[in-house]
Amino acid sequence: MKSKSILPFNWRSELENIVVYAIDNDVMLIEKPHIISTFQYPFKMDVAVIIICITGTTEGFINLKPYTTCGACLITILPGQIMQYKSISDDFSGLFMVLSSKFTDSLISNAIDRLPLSLSVRENPVIPLNETALKGITDYFELLKRIICEEDHPYRIEVARHLTLAFFYGGGIHFHKKPDSKKMTHHETLFEKFLHLVETHYKQQRGLDFYAGKLCVTSKHLSKVIKTTSGKSANDWIDEHVALEAKALLKSTNKTVEQISEELNFPSQSFFGKYFKRVVGMSPREYKNG
Repeated sequence: MKSKSILPFNWRSELENIVVYAIDNDVMLIEKPHIISTFQYPFKMDVAVIIICITGTTEGFINLKPYTTCGACLITILPGQIMQYKSISDDFSGLFMVLSSKFTDSLISNAIDRLPLSLSVRENPVIPLNETALKGITDYFELLKRIICEEDHPYRIEVARHLTLAFFYGGGIHFHKKPDSKKMTHHETLFEKFLHLVETHYKQQRGLDFYAGKLCVTSKHLSKVIKTTSGKSANDWIDEHVALEAKALLKSTNKTVEQISEELNFPSQSFFGKYFKRVVGMSPREYKNG
C-alpha cells in the first residue's frame, strides 16, 4: 500500500455539493455542512477554520490535544495546526468560516498587540458561548454573508477584512481574556518572531543557535526571553513542534519509523527514537501501536 503523508485541509473536496458563499478562495462561509471523509485522520490545516457550533456535540483533537464540545461554542483552528475529528452527533448544527492563509496574514499585518490573543487561541481553541455571545457571532456571520453576496461590490474583500478584525477585537477579546496593553513589548515581539521561525524551520533546525542567529541575538538572551515570556523554554517549543509532526506521521500514515526519521531530518532512526522517547515518554513504535 502506498504511504500517504499528512494532508493539508482539502476544502475543495469537502465542499462538493455544498452551498458556499465565497470571495475567491480567501473567505468562505458554509451553513450546516455535512462532515465527511477527510476528517477521519489527523491532517494539517493550510487555512484557518472558525466553527460556530450551535447545537450538538463534537469530540476530536487539535494539535493532538483532546477536546469535547457540547452545545454552543466557538472552535478556532489556525493554519499549520493538526486537526482530527473523533465523533460528531447527529443533531450537530453549526456555521463554518474558512479563511485562506493570505487573508489571515493580512489581518495580522494590520493588527496591533495580537500576541496574547493569538496565543490564547492556540492554547484554548474551544470556547463555550452563552446566548448573548452566540447571537453576536451569528449576527457577524450573517453580516459577512450579506457582503459576500454583493458580487458587484468593488470592495468586498476589504469590507470582509475589516469586519473580521472588528469581530476579533470586539468579540474575541472577551472570549480570550487578553491582558490590558496597547502594544507588544520587545520581548513579546521577539517571542513571536521565534515561533514563526520554529514553525518554518523545525524539520531542519532543532538547535537554539540557529534561531538566535536568525534573530540577531545570543542564545542565552533568546533562551531567557522565551522562558520569561511564555513560561516554556525555547527548546521545549522546538521539541513540541517536532514531536507533534512525528506523532501525526506515526498515527496517520503507513510510513515506517525509519522513513519518518528521514523526513524529519534525524541523522539515524536510533537518534530519532531516543529523541522521541525523551520528549514523548515512549518509543515511536509504542506510540504508533498504542
